[in-house]
Amino acid sequence: MTKEELEIITPPNTLKTKVKKGGPGAINPAMLEKAEQVLAGLSDSYLEWVQQDLKNISSAYEDLKAGRGDQKQTLDTIFRIAHDMKGQGGSFGYNLVTSVGNELCRMIEKFPAAISAAHIDAIGVHIDSLKLIVAQKMKGDAGPTGAAILAGLQKVSAKLTA
Repeated sequence: MTKEELEIITPPNTLKTKVKKGGPGAINPAMLEKAEQVLAGLSDSYLEWVQQDLKNISSAYEDLKAGRGDQKQTLDTIFRIAHDMKGQGGSFGYNLVTSVGNELCRMIEKFPAAISAAHIDAIGVHIDSLKLIVAQKMKGDAGPTGAAILAGLQKVSAKLTA
């Protein structure tokens, strides 16, 4: 195909026509504010819910460390729990949980088929970081402390997956 034959087709943006600015079905700022208040109120409950995730991911990690069960299946379990924590953390104001969960997931995705003790230890460091963040109630990005935690985990991941 030559340049003369090239045709760029820009699809229409129909999203604006679907969003209403008043009347039935429109976004109601008062309802949006109420929903945000409900989410803020659930933030404390999140700390209770996340404890179960931490218990489950720690149990899977202990199985991995001890060589119990199928290694791939155990890694998949750790990945799934970390992925869930990643998704929930930011919704409840724990952005660092989201960042660490994401880092753990990306690291596991890059692991070779056969992992070493160093890979397993790196998973443990990520899980310990998640426990610390929750125990210390480190909301948001946790400032310089959160940045240091995340930078350290990124170095660990980079070393193992390079």
